Amino acid sequence: MPMTLGYWDIRGLAHAIRLLLEYTDTSYEEKIYTMGDAPDYDRSQWLNEKFKLGLDFPNLPYLIDGTHKLTQSNAILRYLGRKYNLCGETEEEKIRVDILENQVMDTRLQLAVVCYSPDFEKLKPDYLKGLPDKLTLYSQFLGKRPWFAGDKGLPKIAAYMKSSHFIRVPIYLKLATWTGK
Repeated sequence: MPMTLGYWDIRGLAHAIRLLLEYTDTSYEEKIYTMGDAPDYDRSQWLNEKFKLGLDFPNLPYLIDGTHKLTQSNAILRYLGRKYNLCGETEEEKIRVDILENQVMDTRLQLAVVCYSPDFEKLKPDYLKGLPDKLTLYSQFLGKRPWFAGDKGLPKIAAYMKSSHFIRVPIYLKLATWTGK
C-alpha cells in the first residue's frame, strides 16, 4: 500500500520529503490541497479533512504509512531516514545529519520570514547581503566531501526533477509576498 503525503500545491516544507521519497523509490500518492485566492485565501479543502485523518497534531505536511501517521516535516524526514537507513552510518555522519537538518531549517525559516513579510522589498536587501556568508558556512561544512554526510549519489533526484510531477514553483503559499513565481 503506498504512503500518502498531504500538503499544499506548493514546494514548501514537503519538498525535502518528496525528494527523499523519490530517492528511496517509495511508492506514494500525494493529497494536494489548494488554497483559494485573495483576499480570503480559502483553506476549506484542508480544513474539511484536517480533523478526520486521525493525526495527533493535525497539520500540513502529513505522511500516512499504514498505521503510522505523522505530521511535522522534520519528524517525517527522520522517520523516512530511519526507515531507509539514511540517518548516517557512523556516529560522525549521524552528527553531521543532525547539524545539517537544523541548519537547513534555520536557513529556510529566515527566507520564509522575508518572503511572507509585507515588508519583503525592505527586508530583501539585508537577506541577500547576508546570504553569501550563510552559503560559505555550508561550503565549509561540506569541505572536500562529495556529500554532506556519507557517499550516496542522487541520480533518482535528477530524474524526479525532470518529471511532470515535480513542483518547481510556487515555493510558498499565495498569501506570501514572494511565492517564487
